[in-house]
Amino acid sequence: MLSKLSISLTALALAAPLSMAGDLPATAPQEKSPLMTWLEGDYMLGTWGGLRTDLKERGADFELFYFGSLPSNVDGGIKTGTVYQGALLGVVDLDLEKLVGLDGGRFFLSSVWLHGEEGFSDEHIGDMNKVNLVDFSNMLRLWEAWYSQELLDGKLMVKAGIMSVDRDFIAPEYYNSLSSINFLNQTFFYPTLAFNLYQIPDFPYGNHSLPSTPYGALGVFMKVEPTDGFYVQAAVYEGNPDDSYHGVDFSLDGSEGALIYAETGFRWNRESGLPGSLKLGGFYHTDEFSDVREGVSFIVDSSFGLNPPEPREHGGNYGGYLLAEQYLWLEEGRGDPAMQGAIGFFRVAAAPGDRNLTEFGIDGGIVLKGLIPGRDWDTIGLGLSYLKVSDDIGDGVRDVNRNYGTDFQIPDYEGLVELSYKAQLTAWWTLQPSVQWVLHPGGRTNFVDPPGDAIAFVLQTTLRF
Repeated sequence: MLSKLSISLTALALAAPLSMAGDLPATAPQEKSPLMTWLEGDYMLGTWGGLRTDLKERGADFELFYFGSLPSNVDGGIKTGTVYQGALLGVVDLDLEKLVGLDGGRFFLSSVWLHGEEGFSDEHIGDMNKVNLVDFSNMLRLWEAWYSQELLDGKLMVKAGIMSVDRDFIAPEYYNSLSSINFLNQTFFYPTLAFNLYQIPDFPYGNHSLPSTPYGALGVFMKVEPTDGFYVQAAVYEGNPDDSYHGVDFSLDGSEGALIYAETGFRWNRESGLPGSLKLGGFYHTDEFSDVREGVSFIVDSSFGLNPPEPREHGGNYGGYLLAEQYLWLEEGRGDPAMQGAIGFFRVAAAPGDRNLTEFGIDGGIVLKGLIPGRDWDTIGLGLSYLKVSDDIGDGVRDVNRNYGTDFQIPDYEGLVELSYKAQLTAWWTLQPSVQWVLHPGGRTNFVDPPGDAIAFVLQTTLRF
């Protein structure tokens, strides 16, 4: 990619008098060196001598990504320290129309190997949002395996198999994605409020969780897209996905309920102007959920060896969300492959406080791409998040303070500010430092000994093989 300096020199050369052109010998364009060809290629391992390119043209696409992270708690939280966490992601994407002539058919398979030190946030910070994108338990597991079929000239798409909900719902199109990771805190990848569906430890009712990356669950998904600027989609997933090491338990258990998601989206300026999108959606889980206010007293009373009555049972759980993103400025217009400019985003989500750990979340920010001259593909991201703990949780702690004469901290909220810079070192290699300020880690839900505000620094590198 030409820098602004090289563009200026080219312009000066073209402005030279035409009479001089005949005095200069004709020169053939210089071929790129093997080193430059390698650095500017899409993959670290190249095209496998042309085999990869040939396979893709025939309908078989293979991808391999590596994420290596060094999260550090610099100050505050539970304890300071640095660990290493990594993830290797493999993808096979088969276009069945090209492979076997099945019009509109596609098969997708992915797996992930997570390794390194487990539980960085749990042991060092105590936050709900999680400062590191690959902060999960170690595992080598199936991630997704599904078949999709397009119908009605692509206006209808149906897929079924093992799926992750965050690949289809509340999914940003411009400011953050697996293909363009601009933030390292997990809440900007998928909102933390949706994780209310996870079973709260020691609460008696239900057996439920969320099929979000790196977990998947059996499900069926349908999307109707009558125009390029509008779609409606819905899906039904197993209520409690397999969270084992390998993730290959495909059995269904009706006692775990089902998770239903629905979303409608609007897009504008897809071909010209400043593109943007708006998504409105919601979810409903059919399992049983404990009343959180009574659940707090239940846990505390049980810890003292008492035999308290079980908290009330709520049938089902639900939430809603809105996601808006908009290009605010484009430096060189839509013809720029890097799409240099500024993207703003805003997201809000809410859920009932009587059966959830958190009841309201809001985040937003801006991503600047190509801000530094000559670094067209680099991004700078500033994101802010506010996650409110359920008032019913706070009332439960007040009940405990009143009943036992204690003075435990009342849970309130978790705040976050992240400043991240992603350097695109080559087409297949990035280096990304991130500084994050975590306010009230865990929202003070650890009301006995809540950790203090924390400053985290995360350094991540990604490789595309």
